[in-house]
Amino acid sequence: MKAKSGDFVLPGDLLGVSEEFVPSEGAYDDNGDIKAMVVGTVSLDDKNKRILVLPQAGAPPVLNKNTTIVGQILEVRGQRALVKIHYIKDNPRKLVASFVGGIHVSQADKGYLAKLTDAFHIGDLIEARITKVVGLDNIDLKTSQKDLGVVKAMCTRCRHFMKQTGKNEVTCPNCDNKEKRKISVNYQV
Repeated sequence: MKAKSGDFVLPGDLLGVSEEFVPSEGAYDDNGDIKAMVVGTVSLDDKNKRILVLPQAGAPPVLNKNTTIVGQILEVRGQRALVKIHYIKDNPRKLVASFVGGIHVSQADKGYLAKLTDAFHIGDLIEARITKVVGLDNIDLKTSQKDLGVVKAMCTRCRHFMKQTGKNEVTCPNCDNKEKRKISVNYQV
Protein backbone atom coordinates (compact mmCIF):
# COMPACT_ATOMS: atom_id res chain seq x y z
CA MET A 1 0.00 0.00 0.00
CA LYS A 2 1.25 3.45 -0.87
CA ALA A 3 0.01 6.35 1.25
CA LYS A 4 -1.47 9.52 -0.23
CA SER A 5 -1.44 13.06 1.16
CA GLY A 6 -4.08 13.39 3.87
CA ASP A 7 -4.08 9.69 4.82
CA PHE A 8 -4.19 8.94 8.56
CA VAL A 9 -1.35 6.58 9.57
CA LEU A 10 -0.05 4.74 12.62
CA PRO A 11 3.61 3.99 13.52
CA GLY A 12 4.98 1.29 11.22
CA ASP A 13 2.47 1.90 8.42
CA LEU A 14 4.01 1.76 4.94
CA LEU A 15 4.11 5.18 3.27
CA GLY A 16 6.12 4.46 0.13
CA VAL A 17 9.54 3.30 -1.07
CA SER A 18 12.92 5.02 -0.94
CA GLU A 19 13.25 4.92 -4.75
CA GLU A 20 10.41 7.46 -4.97
CA PHE A 21 10.71 9.57 -1.81
CA VAL A 22 13.11 10.59 0.96
CA PRO A 23 11.75 10.23 4.52
CA SER A 24 11.38 13.48 6.45
CA GLU A 25 9.88 14.38 9.84
CA GLY A 26 7.81 11.57 11.34
CA ALA A 27 9.02 8.98 8.81
CA TYR A 28 11.98 6.61 8.51
CA ASP A 29 13.60 4.27 5.98
CA ASP A 30 13.33 0.57 6.83
CA ASN A 31 15.37 -1.33 4.22
CA GLY A 32 13.91 0.63 1.33
CA ASP A 33 10.40 0.94 2.75
CA ILE A 34 9.44 4.34 4.14
CA LYS A 35 7.31 3.92 7.26
CA ALA A 36 5.48 6.19 9.69
CA MET A 37 7.23 6.89 12.99
CA VAL A 38 4.26 8.65 14.64
CA VAL A 39 0.47 8.78 14.55
CA GLY A 40 -0.55 11.48 12.12
CA THR A 41 -1.43 12.65 8.63
CA VAL A 42 0.71 11.97 5.55
CA SER A 43 2.06 14.93 3.58
CA LEU A 44 3.77 14.33 0.23
CA ASP A 45 6.14 16.95 -1.19
CA ASP A 46 6.29 15.92 -4.87
CA LYS A 47 8.56 18.83 -5.80
CA ASN A 48 11.34 17.85 -3.33
CA LYS A 49 10.41 14.14 -3.32
CA ARG A 50 9.94 14.11 0.47
CA ILE A 51 7.34 12.27 2.52
CA LEU A 52 6.50 13.29 6.07
CA VAL A 53 3.94 12.57 8.76
CA LEU A 54 2.39 15.55 10.52
CA PRO A 55 1.76 14.39 14.10
CA GLN A 56 -1.60 14.73 15.79
CA ALA A 57 -1.89 17.57 18.34
CA GLY A 58 -0.09 16.70 21.54
CA ALA A 59 1.93 13.96 19.90
CA PRO A 60 5.01 12.69 21.76
CA PRO A 61 8.45 13.98 20.78
CA VAL A 62 10.17 12.47 17.74
CA LEU A 63 13.89 11.84 17.32
CA ASN A 64 15.17 13.71 14.25
CA LYS A 65 18.56 14.73 12.87
CA ASN A 66 20.17 17.62 14.84
CA THR A 67 17.99 16.99 17.91
CA THR A 68 19.92 17.15 21.20
CA ILE A 69 19.21 14.22 23.52
CA VAL A 70 20.07 13.29 27.10
CA GLY A 71 21.09 9.70 27.66
CA GLN A 72 23.19 7.28 29.66
CA ILE A 73 26.19 5.26 28.50
CA LEU A 74 25.27 1.56 28.48
CA GLU A 75 28.42 0.10 27.00
CA VAL A 76 31.81 1.22 25.67
CA ARG A 77 33.36 -1.31 23.34
CA GLY A 78 36.15 -0.76 20.82
CA GLN A 79 35.19 2.06 18.47
CA ARG A 80 31.58 2.58 19.65
CA ALA A 81 29.68 3.60 22.78
CA LEU A 82 26.03 2.61 23.21
CA VAL A 83 23.68 5.20 24.72
CA LYS A 84 20.22 4.67 26.21
CA ILE A 85 18.30 7.77 25.11
CA HIS A 86 16.19 9.06 28.02
CA TYR A 87 14.65 12.24 26.58
CA ILE A 88 15.04 15.19 24.21
CA LYS A 89 16.80 18.13 25.84
CA ASP A 90 14.45 21.03 26.72
CA ASN A 91 11.36 18.87 26.08
CA PRO A 92 9.49 17.76 29.21
CA ARG A 93 7.57 14.96 27.44
CA LYS A 94 8.91 11.42 27.64
CA LEU A 95 9.71 9.37 24.56
CA VAL A 96 7.09 6.77 23.62
CA ALA A 97 9.59 3.93 23.30
CA SER A 98 13.03 2.94 24.49
CA PHE A 99 15.74 4.07 22.05
CA VAL A 100 19.44 3.18 21.93
CA GLY A 101 21.95 5.24 19.96
CA GLY A 102 25.63 4.88 19.20
CA ILE A 103 28.63 7.20 19.26
CA HIS A 104 31.55 6.24 17.02
CA VAL A 105 35.02 7.22 18.30
CA SER A 106 35.40 9.67 15.39
CA GLN A 107 32.23 11.53 16.53
CA ALA A 108 33.14 11.68 20.24
CA ASP A 109 35.59 14.60 20.23
CA LYS A 110 37.09 17.06 17.75
CA GLY A 111 40.61 15.96 18.57
CA TYR A 112 42.19 12.51 18.37
CA LEU A 113 41.02 9.94 20.92
CA ALA A 114 43.30 6.95 21.42
CA LYS A 115 40.48 5.00 23.07
CA LEU A 116 36.82 5.70 23.66
CA THR A 117 37.19 5.11 27.41
CA ASP A 118 39.07 8.45 27.53
CA ALA A 119 35.69 10.04 26.74
CA PHE A 120 33.00 7.85 28.33
CA HIS A 121 32.38 5.12 30.89
CA ILE A 122 29.32 3.03 31.71
CA GLY A 123 26.77 5.02 33.74
CA ASP A 124 27.83 8.49 32.56
CA LEU A 125 24.98 10.87 31.73
CA ILE A 126 25.58 12.66 28.43
CA GLU A 127 24.13 15.21 26.05
CA ALA A 128 24.54 14.26 22.38
CA ARG A 129 23.23 15.38 19.02
CA ILE A 130 21.56 13.03 16.55
CA THR A 131 23.42 12.83 13.22
CA LYS A 132 21.35 10.11 11.55
CA VAL A 133 18.17 8.12 12.22
CA VAL A 134 17.78 4.90 10.24
CA GLY A 135 14.81 3.02 11.64
CA LEU A 136 13.85 2.85 15.28
CA ASP A 137 16.95 1.00 16.45
CA ASN A 138 19.77 2.68 14.51
CA ILE A 139 20.48 6.20 15.77
CA ASP A 140 23.91 7.77 15.26
CA LEU A 141 25.03 10.39 17.78
CA LYS A 142 27.90 12.84 18.16
CA THR A 143 29.42 14.71 21.11
CA SER A 144 32.21 16.54 19.29
CA GLN A 145 30.93 20.06 20.03
CA LYS A 146 31.81 21.77 23.31
CA ASP A 147 28.17 21.95 24.49
CA LEU A 148 27.91 18.16 24.10
CA GLY A 149 29.49 15.33 26.08
CA VAL A 150 29.41 14.07 29.66
CA VAL A 151 27.18 16.15 31.95
CA LYS A 152 27.51 13.83 34.97
CA ALA A 153 30.30 11.26 35.31
CA MET A 154 30.13 8.15 37.46
CA CYS A 155 33.23 6.78 39.21
CA THR A 156 34.33 3.39 37.85
CA ARG A 157 35.53 2.30 41.30
CA CYS A 158 32.73 3.24 43.73
CA ARG A 159 29.89 4.45 41.40
CA HIS A 160 29.59 7.90 43.04
CA PHE A 161 29.12 10.95 40.83
CA MET A 162 32.37 12.84 40.17
CA LYS A 163 33.40 16.50 40.23
CA GLN A 164 35.13 18.23 37.34
CA THR A 165 38.73 19.11 38.21
CA GLY A 166 40.14 19.93 34.77
CA LYS A 167 39.15 20.49 31.15
CA ASN A 168 38.75 16.76 30.52
CA GLU A 169 39.28 15.40 34.02
CA VAL A 170 36.95 14.39 36.84
CA THR A 171 37.70 13.31 40.42
CA CYS A 172 35.59 11.22 42.75
CA PRO A 173 34.90 12.99 46.09
CA ASN A 174 34.39 9.59 47.74
CA CYS A 175 37.55 7.65 46.76
CA ASP A 176 39.76 10.35 45.09
CA ASN A 177 39.86 8.37 41.82
CA LYS A 178 40.81 10.56 38.81
CA GLU A 179 39.55 9.79 35.31
CA LYS A 180 39.38 11.33 31.82
CA ARG A 181 36.08 12.28 30.15
CA LYS A 182 34.83 14.29 27.14
CA ILE A 183 33.17 16.90 29.35
CA SER A 184 30.37 19.20 28.19
CA VAL A 185 30.34 22.89 29.15
CA ASN A 186 27.02 21.97 30.80
CA TYR A 187 28.68 19.59 33.31
CA GLN A 188 26.66 19.37 36.54
CA VAL A 189 28.52 19.49 39.83
